[in-house]
Amino acid sequence: MQQKIIYILFILSSVISYGQVSINVNPDKNDYSGKDVVNLTITLEMNGSEYNQQTPIRLPDLSKFNIIGSGSVNNTYIDPATNTVITQRVSQLALEPKQKGKIKIGSVLVTVNNKIYKTEPFDILVKDVEKKAVASASNDVYLNMEIEDRDVYQDQPTVAVLKVYSKNMDNFRKVKNIRLPEQDNINVHPVNFTKSEIDPSSSYGNMASQVLAVFMVFPNEAGYVEVPAVSASVNTYSNKNKIVSNRVKLNVRKLPEGSPECFKNAVGNFNVSVYNASKEKVEVKKPINVVVKVSGEGNLSDMELPKIVESPDYEIFAPKITSNVAPGTTGIKGEILANYVVIPKKAGDIFIKTEQFAFFNPASKEYTDLGQETLAVNAFSHDQIMEAKTTVEKVNEYTNSFLETVNTPVLKTTSFKVKEKSKFNWGVLLTNTAILLGLFITYLLFKTWQKKRTLVKETVPSKSLGSVAETENEIRQSLKTDINDYFSYLENLKDNEDYQKFFQTVDEMDSEVRNQYFQSSAEDFRKFLERDKGSAVAEEYRTLSQKIQIEKYAPVKSSEGMDELLKAIVNLYSQISK
Repeated sequence: MQQKIIYILFILSSVISYGQVSINVNPDKNDYSGKDVVNLTITLEMNGSEYNQQTPIRLPDLSKFNIIGSGSVNNTYIDPATNTVITQRVSQLALEPKQKGKIKIGSVLVTVNNKIYKTEPFDILVKDVEKKAVASASNDVYLNMEIEDRDVYQDQPTVAVLKVYSKNMDNFRKVKNIRLPEQDNINVHPVNFTKSEIDPSSSYGNMASQVLAVFMVFPNEAGYVEVPAVSASVNTYSNKNKIVSNRVKLNVRKLPEGSPECFKNAVGNFNVSVYNASKEKVEVKKPINVVVKVSGEGNLSDMELPKIVESPDYEIFAPKITSNVAPGTTGIKGEILANYVVIPKKAGDIFIKTEQFAFFNPASKEYTDLGQETLAVNAFSHDQIMEAKTTVEKVNEYTNSFLETVNTPVLKTTSFKVKEKSKFNWGVLLTNTAILLGLFITYLLFKTWQKKRTLVKETVPSKSLGSVAETENEIRQSLKTDINDYFSYLENLKDNEDYQKFFQTVDEMDSEVRNQYFQSSAEDFRKFLERDKGSAVAEEYRTLSQKIQIEKYAPVKSSEGMDELLKAIVNLYSQISK
């Protein structure tokens, strides 16, 4: 009798100890339609502080569902009656069924204090699956948007396929004007709009199907995101019908914690480089073209690019963005170039740095910090660049400048070839003799006229040759350019927004003005202006030259800025040409 009591007490103690940890799964209902979402609530409760959850809650096989949402809450409190610490973890899952009929949901497992606890499997009934296209036209044409991967990270792409279904294959050629979805929390990039071959049998209602478009969806916020419907039109002889596809729900996971401070929104796998695209030597106060290149695959078209960091050693202007991208397997693939105009402010070594850049790689589920990229350039002053040139280079530079700006006659020579004749031609001989006789008579008349002209000149008093300065002034007046013609031409180029030809004409005008004063380089001309026109005009020439270079290489040119530049050019060169 005593042994029976001990056995009963042992069983009761085992039951009580087992009951200290409980786990269960509760669906919101047992019967669902294809439009319903299956909500599961998983509750894990541990009574006592000695219990330690060693593994996370392990879910069963949910391949027959799309996980469109999840969340969990942890609660810890003390039972005042028993003074026991109670830990409660409640998790919720939102599932979208992929098929109809009876679906079994398996056991949920968890390990606590080296012991495995599990729930009992159960069945749910799905009466209809939301696989049909939601809209149709009068000719029984249906659109369906399919997204296989609906569980993605924020800013990670997922591929969507748009298909058209119809029992009449002739309707496929009538579907036109496809409009992809637009929404603030997603970015959509088309992959292609090439129609596939017609599949005569599909899983939906024994209809034929055809792929109309493939596009990528980049959700830019975490949580529950619904991709809007795709619309199209069906053109018939009588009217035009608009059709829309179904909507698709995405479960967008938040990016993991622990991101670097410099991380913004780059998701994928990328590389960053910076280089000097200018071929000439770097000169102080002269613009150079610095390119920041970001290459790789991911949300390349939507992410924030690293910028060049400001510095007192140089001045930077807003970049011109150019891209060479195409759809890849895991995102947009290619490269994006940010072209900056940078003006060094001092001579010597200058370090042009970019912002720190980091990205999240969904494949490895890790952040990668690439840090800063640095471009080292050596800037020279104008005098250093002139000293570094050889005598031959200086002569070539002056000769090239002269040939480009001064109009020179072009002499064309023609060679005559006498054809050999097999017979002597007396007519040719007589003709040549007559020509020679005529030339001789012309020569005699010319000599007679020359003698008479010489006698007239001797009676006229000779004119004084004048001083060297007067001779130089006469030569300068003969080379003087009508500057007003340039002003009118520049005005027309500015109004037509032909800025490339505008700056070429400005350079041509400046070269002609300098040649008028026998100055080969801009620096020598500035010194000449300082001696001849005054320091104010020389400084204005230097400032205007720098302003012309800045506007010339600026990625974006405004009409107001070009108006002010033309006024400054007219004002200064009018003073110089007086």
